[in-house]
Amino acid sequence: MQVKVLIVEDDPDMAEILFDLVEAEGWAPFLAGSAEEAGAFLSRESVHLVLLDHNLPGASGRTFAQRIRSTLDVAIIMVTAAGSSAERVLGLETAADDYIVKPFEPIELAARMKAVLRRSIPSAKPERGPDLASAPSALTLGDWTIDLKRRLASCEGSPGKTLTGAEFALLELLAETPNQPVSRAQILERLGSGTERYLDRNVDVLVLRLRRKIEQNPELPRFIKTRRGRGYMLEAPGRETDP
Repeated sequence: MQVKVLIVEDDPDMAEILFDLVEAEGWAPFLAGSAEEAGAFLSRESVHLVLLDHNLPGASGRTFAQRIRSTLDVAIIMVTAAGSSAERVLGLETAADDYIVKPFEPIELAARMKAVLRRSIPSAKPERGPDLASAPSALTLGDWTIDLKRRLASCEGSPGKTLTGAEFALLELLAETPNQPVSRAQILERLGSGTERYLDRNVDVLVLRLRRKIEQNPELPRFIKTRRGRGYMLEAPGRETDP
C-alpha cells in the first residue's frame, strides 16, 4: 500500500519543498493551493495524511481542519509560521494530530509524519509490547463501546464519534495499564512529540478532547481520571485502582 499525502499550501516554494519531502519518503504527494481545492480533492480521493498550512486563502487552516475532521478519518499535521505556545495548543484543539512550525528541519517533519502514520495506519505500526491492536477488537467503558480497528467511539442512542490518531494513541496507552497513572512525559513519548516543542497544556487539551468523546460528563469523568502530580489514568471497573 502506498501512502497518499495531500499538501494544502498556497506558497509555491513551500509546496515544492513539501512535495519533494513526501516523494523522498516513497509516498504519493498531491497538491492543493486552497481549502476549496483541497475539499474538492478529498471529496473524490482518499488520502492517509493531510499536511495543512495554517494560513490559507478563503479559510484558516484551523477552520478547514475542523471541516475535514467532521467528515473524514484522516491524519492531519498543521504546518504554520505561527510559533507561540497558544497557537500550538489551538492547533491541537482543532483536531490536528500534530503541529510543526516553519522554518522546520525536513528530517523533523519526516519523523513526525511517520509517527502520525504509525498511529493512523495499523500496518505501519512498529512491533512493541502489550498493545490494543493484538487485544480484543472493542473496548467497553460503561455505556461506550470503542471500536479499536475503526477508532470509533459509540454509545447506544448516539451517533459514533471518530477518534483522531492522537486521541486513539492516548486511549491505547492508558488502556495498556488500566488503573495505573501515566505521566505526561510518557504520553508525549507515545505521541512522538518532543517535550521541548510541546507543553503539558497540550496533553491536557488532548485529554479534554478524548473526554468529550467518551465521557457523559467531561467535567466529572468516570473513566479518564486525573492523578495530580502523576498524570492520567484509565479507570477500569472490577480491577484494583492505584491510589
